[in-house]
Amino acid sequence: MIDNETNACAQAGDIAELISAQNKRFIFRLVQDGKFETHRGYLSHNDLIGQQWGTRVFTHMGSPFVLLQPSLSDILVETRRNTQIMYPKDIGFILISMDIGPGRHVLEAGTGSGSFTTALAYAVGPQGKVISYEARPEFQHLAHKNLDRLGLADRVEFKLRDVVEGFDETNVDAVFLDLPNPQDYVLQAKQALKPGGHLGSILPTTNQVSTFLISLRRANFAFIEVCEILLRYYKAVADRLRPTDRMVAHTGYLIFARSVVTEAGEQVESNGEALSGEQINMDQPAG
Repeated sequence: MIDNETNACAQAGDIAELISAQNKRFIFRLVQDGKFETHRGYLSHNDLIGQQWGTRVFTHMGSPFVLLQPSLSDILVETRRNTQIMYPKDIGFILISMDIGPGRHVLEAGTGSGSFTTALAYAVGPQGKVISYEARPEFQHLAHKNLDRLGLADRVEFKLRDVVEGFDETNVDAVFLDLPNPQDYVLQAKQALKPGGHLGSILPTTNQVSTFLISLRRANFAFIEVCEILLRYYKAVADRLRPTDRMVAHTGYLIFARSVVTEAGEQVESNGEALSGEQINMDQPAG
């Protein structure tokens, strides 16, 4: 399992990463008598097992690699896919913004290849639970294989159906809609969320975002936020520190909202804008 590998040395069953001198990355599970092969030569898994993480190793042709435990970011980028996956820069911000951590119960609509599902399962830990809905069996099959390969499948319940008729679950901590038309599932998400729960989505265009915002306001979601994450790397050379030639810029618009409790007929908006926390149900004391 990727979050249970704390040994200083590589062991059989561990997920390992080899990084070449050209920064090419290879991720695989170590098995007895296994073999890692590239055009630069091969390495026996038996020779890697027992090595300290961070050790430089060589193929039979003398090509150097560094043996490491892969980060979650590396694993997500290298996920086998048949759909567009989310970037780690977006995933990290989503997890923090939606307060997704150990013990949380999270719903996901749109499993895809399972990249974000992997991050969710990693974040909620063994005490939490992820329920992921997918309407296409071929996508769900690949996602299940990806999670199983990482030892995280037991934290995820996969459901093969559209959520147009609603989620089976209620009182969950967070719902993420990874769908091109999340506006069609806002009410279903509202019914599944606990009071104060988090709703999130990612969309590629502003037109889609605008349509989604209208649905969120109609369903009385509050504290609505829209943002995008831009990531710029720098060349790590002390006397020539400057941005790299390429930048991971726009990959999608992130939308977040909170499910709040309202009185009958009450609208959680004013002049087209979501009310602030001080404005929501603050005129009268509770009870």
